[in-house]
Order: sequence, then C-alpha cells, then structure tokens
Amino acid sequence: MHDFNDKCYELLKLIPKGKVTTYKEIAHALHTKAYRAVGNAMANNKYLITLPCHRVVRSDGHIGGFAKGMHEKKRLLISEGIAINEDKIVNFEKYLYHF
Repeated sequence: MHDFNDKCYELLKLIPKGKVTTYKEIAHALHTKAYRAVGNAMANNKYLITLPCHRVVRSDGHIGGFAKGMHEKKRLLISEGIAINEDKIVNFEKYLYHF
C-alpha cells in the first residue's frame, strides 16, 4: 500500500510541463484537507526533477519554497514557459492544472 507521500508523488507525474498545481489541489485530489502534509511530501521528495515538485505552488500564485531554493524553482518554471513576476505567477489561472 502506498503511503501519503507516494500518493502525492503519483499525482506529480500527471502535471504537464508548463503547468502548475497547488498544495490544496493535490490534497483535494486525495480527498483530504492535509495541505501541510502535501507540503511536507514535496519537501521530502528525493527525485526533484523526475517528480517535478517545482510545479507545486501556493494557492495565491506565489511560487513558494523549493529544496534547491526559490531561485532554482523560479528558473525551472520560467524554462517551462511560465511567466513569473516578483515570485508570483502571472495569469495564474492560465497555468493552473486541476486533477
């Protein structure tokens, strides 16, 4: 049986390049309100690029934290075509992926 983190990581694989989702969206897809637990799963992700946790952002469009630092998270998102201004995604709804 998969633990909570593994379930989060399975959802990460579904997020296409050039899209982002939120901690809240992942929690809802898992039928829970454990948003912080989703954040902890992202923080414990040992496969940062294969499991693209850089595509998980805050519900207000701010990019949030990343194990390799915010600068690297921003660089990765921009390289996928996501517009960012002052650590916030521009036109957030355009890039938001729903499960």
